Amino acid sequence: MTNDVFMHATTAERAALIEARLAAALAPVVSIQITDDSAQHAGHAGASAGGHFSVTIVAAAFAGKARVARHRMVYDALADAMQRGIHALAITAYTPEEFDLLPR
Repeated sequence: MTNDVFMHATTAERAALIEARLAAALAPVVSIQITDDSAQHAGHAGASAGGHFSVTIVAAAFAGKARVARHRMVYDALADAMQRGIHALAITAYTPEEFDLLPR
């Protein structure tokens, strides 16, 4: 994904691009949920520079990794988009075992 592709994408296309990049980098992925939070930041100083997204991801690749390392893995997978197309990214990252223990 190049910055230009990401910048010119619709909201749904941006979410799909984020999902595809994370799925490829962190396979096998059990679940990825992407939410575009940009509307909540209208008028915010950095809002015009890119989208605001929340990502909840469940992947075995996070096993044995601290929260900061998990976030770094996600940021690394989205590095070029973070340079221009994504202004803010909220990350919640679980292993499959951690996710299974969450209350439903």
